[in-house]
Amino acid sequence: MSRRAEVEVLTAAAAEDLQRRAAGALAEAGCRPGDRVAVCLPSSAALLCMVLGALRTGVVPVLLNATLTAPERQALVDDARPRLAVTQPAQLAELLDGAPVELAPFPLSRPMHYTSGTTGRPKGVWAGLWDEATAAAAFGDEADIWSFGPEDVHLVCSPMYHSVSVRFAAGTLLRGGTCVILSRFEAATALEVLGGSRPADDGGRPVPVPTTTFMAPAVLRRLLDLAGDRAGSALGRLRLLAHAGSPCPGSLKHAALAVTRTGALVEFYGSTEGQFTVCPPDDWLAHPGTVGRARPGRLVAVDPDGTVWCRPPPHGGFQYWGDEAKTRAAWRDGYFTVGDLGRLDDEGFLFLDGRRDDLVISGGVNVYPAEVESVLSEAPGVAEVAVLGVTDERWGERVCAALVPGPSAGRRLVEDVAGVAASRLAPYKRPKEYVVVDALPRTATGKVQRHRHRALFGDVGGGGPDPEPAA
Repeated sequence: MSRRAEVEVLTAAAAEDLQRRAAGALAEAGCRPGDRVAVCLPSSAALLCMVLGALRTGVVPVLLNATLTAPERQALVDDARPRLAVTQPAQLAELLDGAPVELAPFPLSRPMHYTSGTTGRPKGVWAGLWDEATAAAAFGDEADIWSFGPEDVHLVCSPMYHSVSVRFAAGTLLRGGTCVILSRFEAATALEVLGGSRPADDGGRPVPVPTTTFMAPAVLRRLLDLAGDRAGSALGRLRLLAHAGSPCPGSLKHAALAVTRTGALVEFYGSTEGQFTVCPPDDWLAHPGTVGRARPGRLVAVDPDGTVWCRPPPHGGFQYWGDEAKTRAAWRDGYFTVGDLGRLDDEGFLFLDGRRDDLVISGGVNVYPAEVESVLSEAPGVAEVAVLGVTDERWGERVCAALVPGPSAGRRLVEDVAGVAASRLAPYKRPKEYVVVDALPRTATGKVQRHRHRALFGDVGGGGPDPEPAA
């Protein structure tokens, strides 16, 4: 049996002291502004304080997935060329015991994260260094939109190598609030904390009830499935439950809306590279399926071919570490793209169709997996679904679907899902094959790795009925 997730309470005052000590230790180790420090460890209060202490002196942490194998980790460390690599808990503990130094009021950069690599090799996202005025603008841009303040208690239950975890935690701590940090997501422990039934953390400190948290949709589903009738008492106290990272099925959205406070469930669309939109619940209810409108200080545009672009504020620039060609391809006239496809309605609401890399072209007709997944996820007994294209000799690609059964799934799950597809999707969009799996492979940030299921369908096949052209 695996060990339970650890729980830590971190106040703003305690965090400030540890940040100053970590910054001092990094300076003693020879780290200077612009240098990088690679970190590959599970989430903890110590890790968060080291990250913020580094950033507030211009040293840039490179946050790596703690589950990487040694060769995977070393490849990214070699790419990042850090001054220091922290891969052992003892190293981290030493970094919290330095001589305290003065810090800038706000982080002077963003951590460097590697994109999740659902397709191709992960890329480091590098924001460079900011002066203090730019740093203040960048901090306010994030902290203001979520209204972080000294009364907030933020539950960190996503890994800190996910960019949103540090952003939300920093906004809370530097506005005087408190963080409750889980070493890893565990639904049972998260429910204890959210419901106020966890009296003390692993250090004996009282655990306050959270007011805010972030969860990827897959994590939110696990929490709701475990909570059952307790979901309202656990999530109903939150003033903010933010979610992003992957499409949120309508059934999950409605289930979460039913147990959260009015206005609390807020979706946003962003990436490692930058933030695009925000979507309060009233906007989603009025425009089902949208990921919202452009965040303040940004413009969102969509090309005729469906590519989504965003013009960020001055502090929102970035480049791909060591890759000028990919950086040039990502930027155009002050706008950047991460390759997502979508459409804007007349009121400026953005609807995503998926990633260009995930697009299925069957018989010359475009099929967007996100659209098909949204429909199939509403079928009875479906917990999760991944739609993908599989090479087909006749049609180029055929549409296939991997299904994760939920607790109410019957023996005829595939037939039930196919029936929903037949009633709600044009023939060319309907999966030609289905496979039932225990779980979908995901990246650390919750994105489905569709390509990992292609082998279940075979590389080449006869492909079922002709894909009919779109109307």
